[in-house]
Amino acid sequence: MAKKVIKKAKSKPAKKASRPKTSVAKMKSAPAKPVKKKLVKGFNAKELTYFKGIITDKRREILEELAILKESMMDVTTGEYASENSTYSTHMEQGTDAMEREKTFLFASREGKFLNYLDDALKRIDKGTYGFCINCGKLIPKARLEAVPHAQLCIECKNLKKGSM
Repeated sequence: MAKKVIKKAKSKPAKKASRPKTSVAKMKSAPAKPVKKKLVKGFNAKELTYFKGIITDKRREILEELAILKESMMDVTTGEYASENSTYSTHMEQGTDAMEREKTFLFASREGKFLNYLDDALKRIDKGTYGFCINCGKLIPKARLEAVPHAQLCIECKNLKKGSM
């Protein structure tokens, strides 16, 4: 009679929770899926020239207004800024004059700020970034840029910004 050899079965360790077997080497070597970035086409050269014309016209208007405001603040005889030390004016007239000068200064300050916005828009045209929303990257509609040629935000982003204030 032949002896039967009974082998003792080796005990296997208990299985851990099943999860997909992915080795670290596989994860590192697997090429990343390319993220498709939607290319947004900007305005063509003809449209940019059109917007540049609008901006330069507005810029010219602002410079003319600033010159008029500067003249109104200057004393014609001396060439210096008008002062409130007139010997013929009364106390109330001096207060009114000071208020008018301050109002003129505020208008000039506002026009100067607008001039800076227009200059920035011209720089964006030169760099090729004009017409794109600085927040979401979408192309700002042509109608909005015709109304507000220095716009940097699309309507959606502008409304979001207003809502967060």
